[in-house]
Amino acid sequence: MKLSEVKQILPTLENVEFQLENGAFVPEHFHVTEVGMINKNFIDCGGVIRSEKVVNFQLWNADDFEHRLKPNKLLNIIKLSEDKLGIEDFDIEVEYQSDTIGKYDLGFNGKTFILKNKTTACLAQDACGIPSEKEKKNLIELGVNQNNSCTPNSGCC
Repeated sequence: MKLSEVKQILPTLENVEFQLENGAFVPEHFHVTEVGMINKNFIDCGGVIRSEKVVNFQLWNADDFEHRLKPNKLLNIIKLSEDKLGIEDFDIEVEYQSDTIGKYDLGFNGKTFILKNKTTACLAQDACGIPSEKEKKNLIELGVNQNNSCTPNSGCC
């Protein structure tokens, strides 16, 4: 989800809620402790130089159980970040603490923002020796060559 989409959604909400893909909700007293832009420059295992930019939201649970982030407040934080940091309209990556700091893509289900699990991947599979996935076929689709098959009691098996 891009930053512009979040900015369009926020004015339509009464509350800002985040939910993990497993159904658990981020406690409603969370804080957004950072809004920023992350620039990642790297070389993949095939030697290709790559660049990636994402807008970053960091969510944090405090013992401030009376805190509730309202949509207009988050919208103001985003606008301030755009003005002061020059944040552009990139995909959003959310950092949220569980056992360790997790990084999530962001989705929306019509009411709640969804923290979507991210996975790693090789960006240069052709260069690092990972075999391409073999085509899967059902045995019944292979057909039988009657000249090359065994029959019961023929002694070929």
